[in-house]
Amino acid sequence: MDRDTARRVLVVDDEEPLAALVAGYLERAGFEVTLAHDGQVAVDLARQVDPDVVVLDLGLPTLDGLEVCRVLRTFSDCYVVMLTARADEVDKLVGLRVGADDYVTKPFSPRELVARVDVMLRRPRRPAAAPMPSAADEAPPRSIGDLEIDVAGREVRVGGAPVELTRTEFDVLQALSARPRLAFSRRQLIEAVWGDNWVGDEHLVDVHIGHVRRKLGDDADRPRFIRTVRGVGYRMGDGQ
Repeated sequence: MDRDTARRVLVVDDEEPLAALVAGYLERAGFEVTLAHDGQVAVDLARQVDPDVVVLDLGLPTLDGLEVCRVLRTFSDCYVVMLTARADEVDKLVGLRVGADDYVTKPFSPRELVARVDVMLRRPRRPAAAPMPSAADEAPPRSIGDLEIDVAGREVRVGGAPVELTRTEFDVLQALSARPRLAFSRRQLIEAVWGDNWVGDEHLVDVHIGHVRRKLGDDADRPRFIRTVRGVGYRMGDGQ
C-alpha cells in the first residue's frame, strides 16, 4: 500500500508482547503500524509518522498516556483510543477529558480493537478539497443563539470567538445541530458519530457532551445550546 494512502496506526504500550500482538492484527487488516513503548518516544514518532489513530496505553514510562494525549492534541487531530488496565470510571473519564476519542479496558480482544479502529477511520479525518462544491458545502453556517457552526469548514464560534473542538466533539455537535429540535438518544448519537458497528459503553456520549458544553460555556443546569432530555438523551435549541 502506498504510504500516502496507507492508514497509519501508532501503537503505544510498554508491554512489548501485547503491543506486538495488537500490531500484528492491525497489519493483517491492512494498516501501517508503528510501535512505541515509551511516552516521549510516542510523541516524537507521532510528529514523524502523522498517524491516523494512536492506540495509547495509560501507564507508560517517561510520559504517561494522559500526558501523551495532551501533547498530541497540541499538534495532531488523530483519533486516540486509550487503553487502561484499571476499570474504574475515573480513569476512563479523565482519559477522555484530555482528548481521547474512545477507551478499551484490558484485557481486551485485539479483533475488537481492530474493528473499532476501522470504524473510526470510516469517518473523514479532515474535510478534503473537492473539485466542485456540493450544496451542503455552500450551505450557510448553522446558528443557535450566538453559537455558529460552519459544517463545511468545521469551525465553531460563540459570540464571534472561535471554539477549539476535537474532531469527535465537533462531530457530536454537528449531529445534534443537523436537527436541532430532535431529541437524540445515546444510541442514535453513537450511530451518527462513531458508526452503527461501534460497541462499548454508550455513556461515552455523556463524556463528550460534557466536553462540548464546557468549551461552549454552556451550563447544563441552564443550557443555552445543548439540553438534556430526561429519559431520552440530548437535543439542541432553547427550552421552548
